[in-house]
Amino acid sequence: MSSDSANNDPHVSPAAEGQKLKWNQGISSYQWLVLVVASLGWVFDVFEGQVFVASMNDAMPQLLGASSTTVDDATRKTIASWNNYALASFLLGGAFGGILFGMLSDKIGRSKTMVYTILFYSVFTCITAFANAPWQMVFLRFLVAMGVGGEWAVASAMVAEVMPKRSRPVMSSIFHASSVFGTLMAVAVGYFIISRQVLGDNTWRLGFMIGVVPALLTIFIRWKLREPDQWVQAREREKVDATQKTGSLLGLFDPAFRRNTIVAVSLATIGLTTFWGCHIYGKDTLKRRAEQAVLQNAGLADVDWPTATDAQTKQRGAVLKAEKDTIKRAEMTGMFLTMVLGGGLGLVMFGSISNILGRRGAFVFYHLGGFISAILLFYVLGPGDYSQATLCVFLPVFGFLTLGMHAGYAVYFPELFPTRLRGTGTGFCFNAGRVGSAAAILISGILKWTPNQSSTYMIPLFAVGIVVTLMAKETRGEDLPE
Repeated sequence: MSSDSANNDPHVSPAAEGQKLKWNQGISSYQWLVLVVASLGWVFDVFEGQVFVASMNDAMPQLLGASSTTVDDATRKTIASWNNYALASFLLGGAFGGILFGMLSDKIGRSKTMVYTILFYSVFTCITAFANAPWQMVFLRFLVAMGVGGEWAVASAMVAEVMPKRSRPVMSSIFHASSVFGTLMAVAVGYFIISRQVLGDNTWRLGFMIGVVPALLTIFIRWKLREPDQWVQAREREKVDATQKTGSLLGLFDPAFRRNTIVAVSLATIGLTTFWGCHIYGKDTLKRRAEQAVLQNAGLADVDWPTATDAQTKQRGAVLKAEKDTIKRAEMTGMFLTMVLGGGLGLVMFGSISNILGRRGAFVFYHLGGFISAILLFYVLGPGDYSQATLCVFLPVFGFLTLGMHAGYAVYFPELFPTRLRGTGTGFCFNAGRVGSAAAILISGILKWTPNQSSTYMIPLFAVGIVVTLMAKETRGEDLPE
């Protein structure tokens, strides 16, 4: 059983054992190292995903042979559809990779598998810089996501197994919250590189080229990290007891774990669908406001664009192109406020909130808050005549409440399964959720929903998350199951 001592490290101070310590006390240097390395893998993991979000409004128009500003409504819908296909492909790839590498980590070890996942997403992100057609972008997003989904599953299991019980919720929240640095890197690429158009319409490719850098981290992982003691013991038990098979996907649906699996998959599906279909479009609130201001200054704010003349459409394109850098910086500012500042705080606070309210209480808090804040943003503040300052204050609140529950997957899912199934269960539940979310986004692509339509149609899922949470098992204060 996982104790409340600084387990998995022979160098922990004996004085630290048996004492009632705070979450950050008595943690050995090796345990901090595991947290840092796992978090770095997740940071780059998220960057590989978010660099597309930061550049999709530039990349996809070029791949379709159109300017990102001088497009008609039909082309704009085509661009939105291809972006949705790319997002859906990323989700499906994450599901496949997360399940595959999660099972592999239970069989060959956490640190070895982490190396494979990081190499996978690093190499294919770099290759994306050479895409020349929309279908290539969609296909490469699938391959990148295989490594992304796998890395999270392996790293979250490893952090949970290495940390003592008192520290596990907060450490797992910190691990997942480190994702904001990956988003911040993507924001920086969009703000300082893509908006400057240093390579013209090809500037977006630079962001993907940077994606090869995380491959260097794999050298350090192989050098410094060892397999958790719990995993080693689980492998030993498997040798003498055939019922203790590691990495069994069917084992997740044994009567003892079936309820946990269904609840966890449902929570992940809701969280990932609302993230890709709602949360990420919150960042575009400032972008839309910037576009409106540009058109207002040009005397084009009152034009009915579906019935606009060719001359008006060309004028609109020219005006938006002339202010492209201003609009891009507004978009990246919104991305920072929503996904980095607010979202980051929401993620890092999940562990502390779950220690107070319990795991179920924390999920209810975030889902209810996400439901209310999304309604306010997309139905009231966004379309209303509210000041820029009001939006800048509210976007972090929206980000906090609509993203924070994602840290709960890193905290909660490893607590639902024994060591022999932890990588498999964590990877399957988080990444199987990508399948349902991919289906929702594919539908939005096929039906040619605009980003605003996708956002508003998916808001009710936050309320569904409250219902699912009420069926969940409470694990606060329990040891990790062996």
